[in-house]
Parts: sequence; C-alpha cells; structure tokens
Amino acid sequence: MPKSQPPLLLLAALLLLLPATSAFARSSQDRVSVGNDITVNEGETVGDVACAFCSVHVHGDVRGDIAVAFGSVTIDSGRTISGDIAVFAGDVNVADETHIGGDVAIAGGDLNLAPSASVHGDRAVFPGRFWILIPLAPLIILIGIIWLVVYLVRRNRYQFPVYPNGRRV
Repeated sequence: MPKSQPPLLLLAALLLLLPATSAFARSSQDRVSVGNDITVNEGETVGDVACAFCSVHVHGDVRGDIAVAFGSVTIDSGRTISGDIAVFAGDVNVADETHIGGDVAIAGGDLNLAPSASVHGDRAVFPGRFWILIPLAPLIILIGIIWLVVYLVRRNRYQFPVYPNGRRV
C-alpha cells in the first residue's frame, strides 16, 4: 500500500466510528460531543477527542487522537497532541511550537500550520469543499431518482386545463 493512503484510511475509519465513539470511550479523560464545542483548558490533559458538528479548541494537551466531522480544530502554541488528527469538512489551525505526534488527515478543509509547529507523521490534505460531496453523493443521487419518479407520476396523473382557442393567459 502506498505511503499516502494510511491517513485517508484513518480518516475514513474515524468518520465511520464517530457515531459510536461514546461506546468506545476508555476513560473519563476522553471527550465526545455532538453539536457542542469541546475545549481542553490550559493545564488539562485529555485522552481521545471526537466531535461532530462542532469545533475543538485545545489550550492544554491531548494524549490521544482528535476526530472532527463538520467542524474545526484550533491548537494553541506550545501544546502537544500525541495521536492523530482527522478532520472532515473543517480546518486545522496549529500555532507556533506545537507538536503533533501522529498523522494529520483533512478532507474538505485546510491545514494552517505555523512555521515552528511540527507534525511527526504524514499529512494528507484534500483542500476545497468539493470533498464534502463525495460521501453525500449516494444520498444526492437517491434524492434525484425520487424526485424524477414523483415528477413522472404526477405529470401523467393530472390533466392540465385546456384553454379555449384564441384566448391567451
């Protein structure tokens, strides 16, 4: 397997497991949220962090992974993330002297890395919001097929009024 595929596979695996993250929480230090932002306060150390439709603000240290869907990750200067960062439809903002021990995988967003920040693992960034449509493509196609069927049935079921000759509406 080529070297560039593991971050993409990691991103896909984390996004598929995101709804079940509370069942996999290993300790009280893990943070999971849907719709509410997660903040790791200064002087605080947490395990894994996962959220959907929210953002993660790191003012402390993270000893595990960070997985975010439809949100962003902001990391203050001088902080340490021991694990991986996976973001779908959001940005990662990393300040000066921040150390990320694992991989960074972003689909549908950007990596804003300060010059003195470091990423120990691989980086896989798919910029642009087009990548958001790829997982939603089957749903969009299904909606289109349903619309077409409803349109065709309704078109043949109802008769349109016939206007008398010479009279325009």
